[in-house]
Amino acid sequence: MYSKLSFRRLQDDEHLQFLLKGSNLDKVKSNSWRKPRFFKLQDDCSTIWHESRKLRKVPSRQTFSIEDVQEVRLGRHSEGLQKYAKDVPEEQCFSIIFKGNRKNLDLIASSKEEASQWAEGLKKLIKFSNNMSNKQKLEHWIHSCIRKSDTNFDNKMNFKELKHFLQEKCDKSKSNMLEDSEIEEFYKLLTKREEIDVIFNKYAETEELMSTDDLLKFLQTEQHENVTVEKAHLLIEMYEPDDIAKSEKHMTKDGFLMYLQSEEGQIFNPAHSRVCQEMMHPLSHYFISSSHNTYLVQDQLKGASSTEAYIRALTRGCRCVELDCWDGPNGEPVIYHGYTLTSKILFKDVITTVKEYAFKSSPYPVILSLENHCTLEQQKVMARHLREILGDMLQTTPVSGKDSADLPSPEMLKGKILIKGKKLSKLEHNQGSNITHDVETVSEEDEAAEIEDESVKSQVRKNSKNTKLKLAYELSEVVIYCRSVHFPGFDNAKKNQTSFDISSFVESKALKLVQDSANDFITHNMRQLSRIYPAGKRTDSSNYNPVDLWIAGCQIVALNFQTPCLQMDLYQGMFKQNGHCGYILKPKFLRESTSQFNPMCVTSGEWLQPKKLHVMIISGQQLPKVNQDKINSIVDPLVKVEIFGVPRDVQKAETHHLNNNGFNPMWNKTYVFDISVPQLAFIRFLVEDYDGSSFNDFVAQYTLPVTSIQNGKEFQMCLEPRLLFSIDCLLRVHIYCKTVYFWWIRKEKRQ
Repeated sequence: MYSKLSFRRLQDDEHLQFLLKGSNLDKVKSNSWRKPRFFKLQDDCSTIWHESRKLRKVPSRQTFSIEDVQEVRLGRHSEGLQKYAKDVPEEQCFSIIFKGNRKNLDLIASSKEEASQWAEGLKKLIKFSNNMSNKQKLEHWIHSCIRKSDTNFDNKMNFKELKHFLQEKCDKSKSNMLEDSEIEEFYKLLTKREEIDVIFNKYAETEELMSTDDLLKFLQTEQHENVTVEKAHLLIEMYEPDDIAKSEKHMTKDGFLMYLQSEEGQIFNPAHSRVCQEMMHPLSHYFISSSHNTYLVQDQLKGASSTEAYIRALTRGCRCVELDCWDGPNGEPVIYHGYTLTSKILFKDVITTVKEYAFKSSPYPVILSLENHCTLEQQKVMARHLREILGDMLQTTPVSGKDSADLPSPEMLKGKILIKGKKLSKLEHNQGSNITHDVETVSEEDEAAEIEDESVKSQVRKNSKNTKLKLAYELSEVVIYCRSVHFPGFDNAKKNQTSFDISSFVESKALKLVQDSANDFITHNMRQLSRIYPAGKRTDSSNYNPVDLWIAGCQIVALNFQTPCLQMDLYQGMFKQNGHCGYILKPKFLRESTSQFNPMCVTSGEWLQPKKLHVMIISGQQLPKVNQDKINSIVDPLVKVEIFGVPRDVQKAETHHLNNNGFNPMWNKTYVFDISVPQLAFIRFLVEDYDGSSFNDFVAQYTLPVTSIQNGKEFQMCLEPRLLFSIDCLLRVHIYCKTVYFWWIRKEKRQ
């Protein structure tokens, strides 16, 4: 079978053999819920089946794919195991961490050896899956299709579960089973793309083969690539599966398809997938990936708080996380959303988590934004934990050893953690540590006060009345480059504040500043950092549009990472570039003090670089059911193309919907977009399931900066974390008459 080919290198591996046999593991959910379950690797070597005792079993929910797994942690390295498995030796514990917002799977093995077998085996499968070639992925995909329809698990497919037309076309032996070459026929039928045939046949010298000259002509004419015969030979060598064709320097239709779907053909410019921008500018010259209420995994009134939320944010490249700090029991500060019913986590546990995960996905500095509501005593505890746990990671002195007028650069702060918070003046430092401040000045962004919930508001009023807090000298001392200050107005800030000062703005105030004083805001953000956060009324953890603040140069535009939505799609699109390192250099006109750029009224200037973007939505393939539980839930797909940026560039278009066709929908619609400021523009492709009586259902999306579209090459889109299936959409894009074909593939789960 195909999976045997894909995983042949692992067949003799002892860990894989152990997983194929399976074993009993204790699944842990709480102190009172720990139950034995049998886990086993399926024969496809990419799916784990596990026993379920639920009365209403859904087979698909008893399995998970290796592709859905982010990492495997051996030991008590999840919040669940730390809380509920203290009585078990750590070496018997391990956790499976999934992509997206899916809950961790916490497990206990019967021995250290068994836990190690599972952890090491899963890690090998994850690594192998990530490194599979496109040919192996296709082989594995068809085997998965067959396995899902193999109800009696005999590695044959019962045709009762297939359409009659498939039986007629593929079952040449009339055995009611797919065998040998019939499987290949089934595969070719499922993957047949008439639109690809048109492209291939246009350049192939024969019906079945492209010569080197044919391929070269395609690359030069359609792709506008300045390539040589040697490059064409290299592509044939890399992607042609037929050995005879390869030896004759020819490319078959299968090889051409492999090339179109190759990593080399991503829509996203591969040069942008690594750090490619200058990293020696001051911090204020960068957009910084930032999370709001990072500790929350759900809503802001009753949701759970978790250290896992920090792990997920940091491993997604987030460089600024928020800690809402309050007095806790036993002298230990806690983090939660004040005055609400959200659960609490220990401050020291969060700092320990930050230390371990801060630089796993990016080496550039992490900012801890403290919303400090603690008393003097517990502030001192916070300061002690920061110093003792973070050690040398904590930046406690200026980089150069002395004060400088400008903020340091991300490069200068590699591997360092900065604290954003209040800081005592030099005079107050000389007077000692017991300096009294109003509560609003200790925590300048008490978002709970904005929550439109009367019980919360009454708590805020009750606790704020006649209350003063002291700012601890020890906590003030760890604040170096991100000194939280009140925003006094642009003129006052320019005269009396330094580049080390940072102001926080609720979204409504920031948006008003963009509307009324955009150029002043841009100039302010060239020198100082600004943090924008969602309004307190967003108790459902919804988000505002970050592009509306980026166009004014705001750096720390904080969003609720736990909420999959349009706004987070734009966010992920922005920080996909520059190696996903969490720092994006702002355009030159948002960095130079002489700039007169105003996003609300775009006039002539270096920012004005008009482009015409031609997009042709051609087709899709194998679009999934949105609701897997419904019998008749075939999608009625449509595609939307949306442009975001300065107000004059915002526009969108959409295709018609196609009834009951997720198998091979074809639209063949062309749209033209005029973009005036491409350096601040984003393009979003959205697939929806049409619904005439209510809102359309989300199917898939892909978002990227317009400047990261790789002109004149074949493109493959790898869609972002909201889905668990494969989607192929073929589109044609022209930029200044350059033709681009790209594939759109997504393999993650919508949460």
